Amino acid sequence: MIRKNRLAALFASLAVPLVACASALPAQAKPAPAPLPAPKLVLAIAVDQFSADLFAQYREHYTGGFARLLKGAVYPSGFQSHAATETCPGHSTILTGVHPGRAGIVANNWYDLSASRAEKRIYCAEDEKDPASTSGKPVVSAVHLRVPTLGERMKMQWPASRNVAVSAKDRAVMMMGGHQIDAAYWWLGDKFVTLKGRAPVPVAVAENAMVGALLKKGAPAFTPPAYCAAHDRALKAGEVEIGTGRFALKAGQNDAFRVSPRIDAATADLAVALASDMKLGKGAALDVLSVSFSATDYIGHAYGTQGVEMCIQMAQLDATLGSLFARLDKQGIDYVAVLTADHGGLDTPERLDEQSLPDATRVDVGLTPGKLSAALAAKLGLPAAAGLVSSDGPFGDYYVSRALPDAVRAKAIIELAALLGSSTQVAAVFTHEELARTPLPAGSPQDWTLKDRARASFDPERSGDVVSLLRRVVVPIPRAAPGYTATHGSPWDYDRRVPMLFWRKGMTGFEQPAPVETVDIAPTLAALIGLKVAEASFDGRCLDLDAGPGNTCPVAK
Repeated sequence: MIRKNRLAALFASLAVPLVACASALPAQAKPAPAPLPAPKLVLAIAVDQFSADLFAQYREHYTGGFARLLKGAVYPSGFQSHAATETCPGHSTILTGVHPGRAGIVANNWYDLSASRAEKRIYCAEDEKDPASTSGKPVVSAVHLRVPTLGERMKMQWPASRNVAVSAKDRAVMMMGGHQIDAAYWWLGDKFVTLKGRAPVPVAVAENAMVGALLKKGAPAFTPPAYCAAHDRALKAGEVEIGTGRFALKAGQNDAFRVSPRIDAATADLAVALASDMKLGKGAALDVLSVSFSATDYIGHAYGTQGVEMCIQMAQLDATLGSLFARLDKQGIDYVAVLTADHGGLDTPERLDEQSLPDATRVDVGLTPGKLSAALAAKLGLPAAAGLVSSDGPFGDYYVSRALPDAVRAKAIIELAALLGSSTQVAAVFTHEELARTPLPAGSPQDWTLKDRARASFDPERSGDVVSLLRRVVVPIPRAAPGYTATHGSPWDYDRRVPMLFWRKGMTGFEQPAPVETVDIAPTLAALIGLKVAEASFDGRCLDLDAGPGNTCPVAK
């Protein structure tokens, strides 16, 4: 009896908190929060040469604009899936949702050996049919882009939509804006300029005046954050000394302004001024503002990715993004922001050699088109002639002269592929016919073969007779030069992997480490804003930005 009483008392003591807990629970689960209404502005940001590696390296130090983006949907392993990891192809994927081969943007430059003009080199963002255009001084145009951008699709559905693009690079503007741009500005020499036949608007004139005053006066060096100390040491890349730069600006040094964090700040200033002047995000229809920041690329080329120069740039870019967001907030604009990159980058081989990567090296000059022309002529018993092989560099697309008889030319292509394949610095070589027969790749981009990656960049009208991919950590610069010590353009993940960050006020953030693609951005944004797009318009897929049970993507019926 005593034992029974004790058990009864124990159960009675337990019953109180159990009942209390039960009464504290809601009668039914709370309903999921209502989805956010469509934003009024799409803010699409590209950071040129901003690899996933740089993002991972510096994310712990972000306190400005990146800190805001890190509260949204974070995809640290986005892919520019293709092999031609250059500025023009990379930018072309972001707001079209298709790979470069489908967009027709196979490289920054390609060769059209049947072109009517004397120069056969074609710049990706030029109208070569304009007599005033050359690949070096182009009449800027999006004529080569074969698909519409998100902004153009928005204008088709909502004619009142405005499509605005700003960058230091004309090709970034054209590839993100497309053919129908309401305002387009890029840096040229000492000012921002716009499309042929248009006059700069007053806010652009005002920005140019402010920058002009700075160029005339100069500016002091930047002070590196304390965490940059480990990167602050001199290094010789060939005859070029790097690793200690501070970006001091002497009066009249226009190019030093361009290759510095200041060009990003000026780009952001103009973007905000245009947003205010045009009342973007305040009209009856949704607008899109594309902003591409170029300084990371310019600095990466000039100084590499692991010096104090890049460390300063990461801190300044974070501050510039923070200012951009704050000023758009002040204007009361309801926007969704996405940030990604057109490609990654690789550090200088001289520094990589000191940092546990002794295989890093510069490309053999024998892979340049001039040397290959001579070697091919000797192989075929042809008179030595410059221009037998054309290429924009010692990798990528190579074109064999069409002045050769068909049978000789066919043999020359085979011999060129063999010459390239015999190099210990070449990972893979594909002929035009081989890539044309290859099906378009699918599945996770991290699992694509080298042929898959090359196929995603392939266009039957513009790609070379032979495509050559260099081995890992072979830097495609034979000799370092001022402003050009390191680069990108490989099929390897240090050039392919980029971050993809989405942010919207009120959204619940999350991080998804699984691989995604930059071609997923356009379908994701299209679904978010209610843009109707025909099936199969995109190569990418919609990413669900709702971290809960909701779904921002169309649900299959």
